[in-house]
Amino acid sequence: MDSTKPIAALFDLDGVVLDTESQYTLFWDEQGRKYLGIENFCASIKGQTLAQILGNSFTGDNQKHHAQIVADLNRFESEMEYQYIADAQRFIHELRENGAKIAVVTSSNEEKMAQVYKAHPHFKSQFDAILTGDMFKRSKPHPDCFLLGMELFGTTPENSFVFEDSFHGLAAGKASGATVIGLATTNSREAIADKAHYVMDDFREMSYEKLLQLS
Repeated sequence: MDSTKPIAALFDLDGVVLDTESQYTLFWDEQGRKYLGIENFCASIKGQTLAQILGNSFTGDNQKHHAQIVADLNRFESEMEYQYIADAQRFIHELRENGAKIAVVTSSNEEKMAQVYKAHPHFKSQFDAILTGDMFKRSKPHPDCFLLGMELFGTTPENSFVFEDSFHGLAAGKASGATVIGLATTNSREAIADKAHYVMDDFREMSYEKLLQLS
């Protein structure tokens, strides 16, 4: 670790900071059944931006459904519950007390984030930056979003920690060169064991001191 560079903690949002993945699974699985005639659709698109989901999966005749899917998603997100993952706020506060730079790095767009800010008016103040899917050309599993966070904070991969839950997110974290902490909120511990440097259920088992030991 380079003592001349800041420590950066880069958090995915859904399934990492907020306990929302099970709700999104319900929504996207329904879209898969309704328009594509397939089951368990959500598992194949986790970590993608909305534009990527629509562009990659709802093609051909299904393009005519894009506007309806977006409208349904906006309505769904306006009614979602945005509860924090256990001890996430405590750990984020501990990072800040120790001088770490903290960012949310998410494939979500600004419309979705507006719902988060509505549910948690002080959400933004917990972070030094919030990077959304509109800010990078290639989404996870490409590392662009995490590399952007490191660039913004003037730090290096060896001083950076990525917190992720999805396969695409974990792959992006690994590709960025950061130390990757996987949360078993979306997939089992066994499923992500070889995709992260450390796996945990939530933030009750994480501290700033323990984080530094993982680098």
